[in-house]
This record gives sequence, structure tokens and C-alpha cells, in this order.
Amino acid sequence: MWFPALGLLIGVLIGLMFSVSIPVSYARYTAIAILAALDSILGATRAELEGEYDSQIFLSGLITNMLLAGLLTYVGDRLGVQLNLAAVVGFGVRVFTNLARIRRLLFFSTRPAQQQPGTESS
Repeated sequence: MWFPALGLLIGVLIGLMFSVSIPVSYARYTAIAILAALDSILGATRAELEGEYDSQIFLSGLITNMLLAGLLTYVGDRLGVQLNLAAVVGFGVRVFTNLARIRRLLFFSTRPAQQQPGTESS
């Protein structure tokens, strides 16, 4: 479970070491793609904590989410409508939902097992 965090840390360090500038015309596409990727990464983290992680589902979700978000932004730009806001709201809700579930999983997994109501202890 620490490999994704290590990979993220290495990626951030590489990003800080090299100066990469993104043209302003692509800034919205990049921002929405990062949000979609964050949603997929947090979903994978939650699935790992629940013992349901599948790398094929993660990779397909990551690619699909990023492409859909980029496509919504592109179509919105062509139509003169901010369709990227739909992606921002959708992915934003999922990011906070996944964070809440991850927090609960981490918090409750460190507590001692609680006795179920209606059962007697011996």
C-alpha cells in the first residue's frame, strides 16, 4: 500500500526538479485531468483498504475518467459552455466521498473490535 504513496512522492520531487510549463490554452484540460486522476487514485486507495483492489479496474478507470473529463472540457469549449464544471462537481463529490470512506476505514481499523449488540461475552 505504500508503493503508490512512494510513487506520488517521487513524482512530486521530479516535478519540482524540472521546470515544465503548460500552455495557458491547455491549463483547463490539465486541471480537469488531474482531478480525474486524483479521483481514481483515491478510489484505488479505498478499494485497497477494503480488500477489493483490482489493477485492471484502476487503470481502466483512470484512463476513462481522464478521457471523459477532457472530452467534456473540449466539447464545452467548442460549444461555448463550461461543461467542465459538470466534471469538476462530479469528480469533486467523489474525491470527498472517497476521502471520507478512507478516513473511516483507517480510523475504525485501528480500534479494538467492538462487541456486537445482543451477544454475550464469556
